[in-house]
Amino acid sequence: MDDLRSIYPEPTALAVAKQFDTLDDFARLFIARSPFLVMATADAAGNCDASPRGDAPGFVVVLDDRRLLIPDRPGNNRVDSLQNLAANPKLGLLFFVPGVLETLRVNGSATLVTDTATLGGLAAQDRLPKSALLVTVEEVFFHCGKSLKRSALWDPARHATPGEIPSLGRILARQTGRIGEQEAETRVAHAYEAHLY
Repeated sequence: MDDLRSIYPEPTALAVAKQFDTLDDFARLFIARSPFLVMATADAAGNCDASPRGDAPGFVVVLDDRRLLIPDRPGNNRVDSLQNLAANPKLGLLFFVPGVLETLRVNGSATLVTDTATLGGLAAQDRLPKSALLVTVEEVFFHCGKSLKRSALWDPARHATPGEIPSLGRILARQTGRIGEQEAETRVAHAYEAHLY
């Protein structure tokens, strides 16, 4: 820590004071408007994973000032995050709102819930998620927008042009050698069309 602080000075009093252990009205508004978050988890050995989660704004439900519900929509069934949380319930969440430079950081712990009474309020397109994460909030704070400003993340002029990044189907076919490109493209397109929920 001494070596670290020899490079970086102590945070300002304001940077320390902005951290809370509950969700205030500003955090609730941001979460309600957020269609996308990144979830960071680690297993018992400390092996890390960061996973995107997204849906219509408000897909993460604020139950009260210390609890959130995050539905688990269909994915690739690797369940990396869920396996990590089974071994180590701590997680970090980073919420984004398109067009807003600042992000919201929420750290806490999570448990997996599968009862239909809880999942009923998380249905999308008449489909219940298989599970949801009940997050107990421990730390909440807004993160300044310097990184998003530097990256110009929301600037359409900086977005990739169509075809600049190969399609996922092509990438999977080339990387794995287990499937042809056309079949991979068809599978990805079908998953995006028929299995979002």
